[in-house]
Amino acid sequence: MTFLEPITLTGRHVILEPLSYEHHDGLAAAARDGELWNLWYTSVPRPEGMTAEIDRRLAMQEQGSMLPFTTRLIDPATGGPGRIIGMTTYCNFDAATPRVEIGYTWNAASVHGTGTNPDSKLLLLRHAFETIGCVAVEFCTHWMNQQSREAIARLGAKQDGVLRSHRRTSDGVLRDTVVFSILEHEWPMVRNGLDHRLAKRP
Repeated sequence: MTFLEPITLTGRHVILEPLSYEHHDGLAAAARDGELWNLWYTSVPRPEGMTAEIDRRLAMQEQGSMLPFTTRLIDPATGGPGRIIGMTTYCNFDAATPRVEIGYTWNAASVHGTGTNPDSKLLLLRHAFETIGCVAVEFCTHWMNQQSREAIARLGAKQDGVLRSHRRTSDGVLRDTVVFSILEHEWPMVRNGLDHRLAKRP
């Protein structure tokens, strides 16, 4: 299986589906849940900009630099795909190493703290380490996004450093980027920790 081959990943709480335009309305509704685009240190699309965001991510997939997913809750009644709650991706793939970044992730405010994020990350990490054969998986976030930094650290990732004036945000301001990673030999410990966290949830 190649890295860029679209795949559906199913966990305890969420299903990650290959991004498509059929997800537009559900993604727009998820973005309205908490109006996350108002957090200046994130890059959550506005509902009216969702088509452009899907265009952008699918174009990057076509170029071979991203594999985007739509995140859905698992419907407790059927066990199948339920409400759409957000987006996530593999990106910045280095095939020679190999290594990959998990990023461009956002979830509706109503599911924060419910186990959906660690479940999503467990799926992506397992696929990266156990199927693709990555030696490292990277996470990057805005220096000012303390919630994201804490969530990444809780996964078991270690902070590698801070890239100063790393890139410009949509409003043109230079941001500092905090870089974390999980290495291949750390994966069994991280996996056990995530399994334990998720097993405590109903």
